[in-house]
Amino acid sequence: MQYMSRARKPDWLKMRPPSGRRFTEIKQVLREHDLHTVCEEANCPNLGECWSGRDGPGTATIMLMGDRCSRGCNFCDVQTGGMEPLDPDEPENVAAAIAEIGLEYVVLTSVDRDDLPDQGANHFAETIREINDRHPETLIEVLIPDFQGEKRLIQRIIDAGPDVIAHNIETVERLQWPVRDRRAGYEQSLSVLSTVADRSDIYTKTSLMLGVGEYDHEIYQTLGDLREIDVDIVTFGQYLQPSRRHLEVTEHVHPDKFDTYQQIAHEEFNFAYCASGPLVRSSYRAGELFIESVLRDGDDVAAARRRASADGNSA
Repeated sequence: MQYMSRARKPDWLKMRPPSGRRFTEIKQVLREHDLHTVCEEANCPNLGECWSGRDGPGTATIMLMGDRCSRGCNFCDVQTGGMEPLDPDEPENVAAAIAEIGLEYVVLTSVDRDDLPDQGANHFAETIREINDRHPETLIEVLIPDFQGEKRLIQRIIDAGPDVIAHNIETVERLQWPVRDRRAGYEQSLSVLSTVADRSDIYTKTSLMLGVGEYDHEIYQTLGDLREIDVDIVTFGQYLQPSRRHLEVTEHVHPDKFDTYQQIAHEEFNFAYCASGPLVRSSYRAGELFIESVLRDGDDVAAARRRASADGNSA
């Protein structure tokens, strides 16, 4: 695969540093509870916008099981190696922080923990249950690893009862390597999403990066593969190179192209919703968009799924 030299970012990729009272409050609470966020660890460009919220609940993506990953994907800025034991107090700390911040919608994600016998599935599930027990009104989205495709581990997450389960396929089939760690893969990720999609009361979600060398027809094929296994939600964002040692950007995709992919996802593939734009990330305004696009009639997640199924059958 040929890479272009480092190029100056176009105007549409310019970002303002995060600021504001709400941003400061959330950051302080997370530090007090010794919690990490992928927003900070991965240098997300939307950190300030998501934490503050525009017209609805803000979205903070809490990263479980430490800030070091057992894998080394070539696009990711999270540190690799030097794994530490799990913090047994983390599930309670997460639930306490959510109460203090007053989040209506929370995203939980994690590093990969291939070093653990259960790859961290029980810890993940315990955190979900702790939030559900203490704050049953809070909607929970989880962005999970692939757990090496082990369905029994994925089932533990499902059984804990989140509202949305996301797993990122990241890129088209041809580019899984060198984009992702070789322990990941296209078919394995589709299998994870398919396992979740079998549950009618949980929404499924995934995300793709653009600008790593993909072609239009490959994006189209990927969308088809995702809808074939009933994935509900997809997001598109521009890959940005975190450092010189990471995968280089092959193209700064124009915003118009992101708009086209969003239209295709909605009109041709009938995704429940699609967030698409240069600065969009998998958890971008997740709470606002989910409530606005999925729970638009004020129903709960199970009712929304029943309505979506009925709409699909009548189409």
